[in-house]
Amino acid sequence: MDRKTLLIKEMIRYYTKDPKRIQHFIKVHDFARIIGRLEHLGEEELDILETAAIVHDIGIKVSEEKYGDCSGKHQELEGPIIARAMLETLDFADSVIDRVCYLVAHHHTYNEIDGSDYQILVEADFLVNLYEDHSSREAVEHALQHIFRTENGTAICRDMFGISREASA
Repeated sequence: MDRKTLLIKEMIRYYTKDPKRIQHFIKVHDFARIIGRLEHLGEEELDILETAAIVHDIGIKVSEEKYGDCSGKHQELEGPIIARAMLETLDFADSVIDRVCYLVAHHHTYNEIDGSDYQILVEADFLVNLYEDHSSREAVEHALQHIFRTENGTAICRDMFGISREASA
């Protein structure tokens, strides 16, 4: 069985009795994989992206216990430690672990995106959050203008929420 499948299984166990979080990371993973493939990422970068998408919110549980909230900054602070331990247990390569932990530590930071994997992870998370949070049309248009950069992530967002090119220009 491949490592990502085992990682998904482990994350489902990690989020026992929390179907909302399980549903969230599965959807983010699927959107990230789809956008990554449509954007023609190489196999290594796609593998890192998918792995990061699976564990991107792993810091939520500790953040809630430690700080009483699950703010993005607390997730970025706490998540990499837990992600690293889980990925090491599943024998992911050190280079993959390092980049995944970097992405987990920055996935709520939008002003210093440095790579296609990072950009696509942010876009996939936004696609899911905009839907799950029942965001307004204005919020979607704002995200399209300020967050989305890939051709395919942008197209998916427009199609999903029925935003024409003219409206988001």
